[in-house]
Amino acid sequence: MELSKIEKLLEKYLDAETSIQEEQALSNYFTSGNVAPHLQEYESMFGYFQMSKAETSVKPIQLKTKKPIWRRLTIAASIALVCSLYFGNGYLEQRKAKEQYAQVKSALELLSSKLNEGNKAMSSSLYTYEDTVNKIFKTK
Repeated sequence: MELSKIEKLLEKYLDAETSIQEEQALSNYFTSGNVAPHLQEYESMFGYFQMSKAETSVKPIQLKTKKPIWRRLTIAASIALVCSLYFGNGYLEQRKAKEQYAQVKSALELLSSKLNEGNKAMSSSLYTYEDTVNKIFKTK
């Protein structure tokens, strides 16, 4: 390949304007061993590129797999269930306390009404007793 053409390709390469075929032509030139003395500094760079292409990795590449959406949904559902049990438990306790309060209130109302009935009966008996006592003491 002509030296002037190589120099133009090298300028385009350094400006990042070359195509893959042009880069391949530059790589072939610099790895051939017949490099012009003023372009010797680029020979090691292209040699490194060529050598790095031949390298292979010994570590297996772990591909990240996407977690299915159902997994996220089950986690969200379990969190919602735990929260509802935690907060719902307080609601159930409040409801149970209100029911117990209503039962106690109705029992106390029943007791009060029975005591009032007994009080009325006692009052009438007491009035009758006083009336009888007054009659006895007046006659004597």
